[in-house]
Amino acid sequence: MDIRRPTFALALCAFAWLVASSARAQERAPVVARSTCPDSEFTCITIRAPLDHFGRSGETIEVVFGVLPARDPAKRKGMLVTAVGGPGASGLHVADAYAATLDDAIRNAFDLVFFDQRGIGLSDGFDCVEAAATYYQTDGRGRAPAQEQALVEAARRFVDDCLRSLPPPQRLQFYTTRQAVEDLEVFRQAMGEARIWLYGESYGTQFAQWYAAAHSDRVAGLILDGAVDLALDGIRFAHDTTRAFNNVLLATLKDCNAKPDCRRDMGGDAVRAYDRLAARLDRQPATFQFPLPNGAAVTRTLGLSELETAAAGFLYTEGERMLLQRAIAAASGGDYTLLARLFYAVLGLDPITLAPLPPSGYSDAAYYVFTCNDYRYFDGSLDARARAYLRAGDAMERAIPRMQSVFYGDLPCVFWPRLNVPAKYDPAPARNIPTLILGATADPATPVEQSHAIARRLARARLITTVGGAHVTFNRGDDCPDRLVTRFLIEDQLPRRAETRCAGVIADDYVPIAPADAGRFADALAAVRSFEIELRHLPEYYYWDGETDTAVGCTRGGSATFAPAAEHDGATRFTLSGCAFSVGFILSGSGLYEPDRDRFVLDVKVSGNQAGALRYVREGESIRVTGALDGRPVNLRNE
Repeated sequence: MDIRRPTFALALCAFAWLVASSARAQERAPVVARSTCPDSEFTCITIRAPLDHFGRSGETIEVVFGVLPARDPAKRKGMLVTAVGGPGASGLHVADAYAATLDDAIRNAFDLVFFDQRGIGLSDGFDCVEAAATYYQTDGRGRAPAQEQALVEAARRFVDDCLRSLPPPQRLQFYTTRQAVEDLEVFRQAMGEARIWLYGESYGTQFAQWYAAAHSDRVAGLILDGAVDLALDGIRFAHDTTRAFNNVLLATLKDCNAKPDCRRDMGGDAVRAYDRLAARLDRQPATFQFPLPNGAAVTRTLGLSELETAAAGFLYTEGERMLLQRAIAAASGGDYTLLARLFYAVLGLDPITLAPLPPSGYSDAAYYVFTCNDYRYFDGSLDARARAYLRAGDAMERAIPRMQSVFYGDLPCVFWPRLNVPAKYDPAPARNIPTLILGATADPATPVEQSHAIARRLARARLITTVGGAHVTFNRGDDCPDRLVTRFLIEDQLPRRAETRCAGVIADDYVPIAPADAGRFADALAAVRSFEIELRHLPEYYYWDGETDTAVGCTRGGSATFAPAAEHDGATRFTLSGCAFSVGFILSGSGLYEPDRDRFVLDVKVSGNQAGALRYVREGESIRVTGALDGRPVNLRNE
C-alpha cells in the first residue's frame, strides 16, 4: 500500500504543530518521549500514567500514542482517536494502513491518533505465544464428560503457562478497560485538546463507550463500529456471539447455494455438505498429506474442532467467507489441504513447521488479561466456576447446532487471578453525545442486535446497518457507510432517520476450486486461469505481508515462491517449481502480478498430461494464452 508523504509545506506545518503541542504537553502532563514511530509517518508520543488511576499507588506505566497531524491546518477540526479491536490488537501496527485509506476530507481536517493500549505493543507489551498456540490447538468441544474435562484442563494449563510470561497478578489487576481509558484522558490533557472525536471498532467500542461515559464533556462525537453491548455479562455475550457465528455460517453456506459454481463444487446443497463434513470429522479426524515447499508431504490430521476454528476465523468479512466456501467444498471432496491452511492462518502457525509465527500486532495474553479483568465469570472455587461455565454451555448446545466451540473461548477466565472487582458500566453521562453506531446483519462477533440495544439507551444515536456485510464496516470501500461517517465527522451531521440501511453481500463472488484431474479442463486457457486462481487464493499469499519471501507447497506437488518484485513497486514475483493444483498440469517458471493494473503474467514450462511452454497474460477480464503443447501451437483468448 502506498504511503502518502507530506509535502515540504505540510512537513513545516507538522513541525510547527509538534513544537506547539510539545509546549502544551510540558505544561499539562508528563510526556516521556517523542519520536517517529517505527516504519511509520506517525509521531510516537510516550506518556507516563499512573498504573492505578483510582488508587494511591505511586507506580506508573508508559503508554505510546501515535499522531499524524491534519494535512490542512486551516481546516483542522480536532483529533480523531481510533480505538482498535481485540482486546490485544496494536493500534500503532495498523495506523499507517488505516490512514492511507481514509477520505481526504478526514485527513485534511483531523489529527489522526492511534495507540497501543497498556500491555500491548510499544506500551510495555507482553504475550505468551507458545502457551496460546498450544491452547488453541486443543479440542474445543464440550458435549461429553471427557471433552468437558479436557476443556477444563486445557484452560487451566493455559493460564498457568501464560502467567509465567507476564507481570505478576498484583500488577496485572490494573490492566482493565476502565483503567486504560484514563490513559487516553492523560494523553488528551497532555495535548491540550478540549474535546476529541472517538472512533471505536469491535472491542474498541467497549473502550470508546467507557471513555465517553467517564468523560462525556470531552467527546465531540462518537462512532461505534461493530458495537459491544456493555450491559451484557460475559456468558450472555458468549451465548449471543455463538448464535451469531452459527447464523453467519449458515448464511455463508446458503450464499454458496445461490451460486452455481459454488454449489457444484460442494456436490449439492452446501448446508448438507458442511453438516456431513462436520459429522464425519466429529466421528473420526481426517488424516491427509500436507504438501511442503521441498516437494515432500507430511501426514497431518484435522477434526471437528479444527473445522470450527477455521470457520470462526474466516466468517468476519465477505472475502474470507468466500475462501471458507472454497475450503469446505474442497474438504467435502476429500481434499483437506485448503481447510488446513485456513486453520493454520487463524492460529498464526507456520504451515510448514506448525510453530507459532512471530506476533504481528496482536497479543493473545492481552486479550485474556483485559477480558478476564473486565468480566466476572461466576463465583466460588475454581472448580465451581468451571462447572458453572460448562453448565451454561449445556443450554447453548441444545439451542445452537453449529460453532459451539466459540462459546468456550473465554473459559480460561474462570482460572485467571481475581484481584479486582469489575467496574459497573453506566452510560448515563454519555447519553447526549452525537453517536453513530455501525453494524452488519452478517457480523458474527458483535451481533447487530447489540447495536440496536445500545442505540435505545442513547438520546442522539443513529444506526447505520449493512445488510450482509462484515464485522466492522467503515473504511472498507463501501460508499454508504463511508459517506455517512465522513459527513458526520466533517459537517457534524447525523442522518435524519433513526436507522439507515446499506446494501451489502454475504460473500464475495465465488471462484471455483481447481479440479483434481487436469483432464477436466476444456483447454489450456481454462487450465492456466484455474492455476492463477488457486495460486492467488492460497491463504499464505492472500494474507502475505508483501515483503517476506515466502515458499508454499502446491496442493498436487511442487512449490511456489512469492516475493516483492524489485522492478515493479507493489507487484509480486512468483517462482514455480513443478507446481500443480490439478493432477497432470505441472508448471515451472515465473510470474508477475501488478495489482495497480490487475495484470498477471506467467511464463512457464508445462509437463504432465501435455508438454510444452506457455505464456499467460491476464489484464482485468481479458486473457490470452500463447505457446505450444505437444508440438501444437496455442493461441487462445477469452474474448
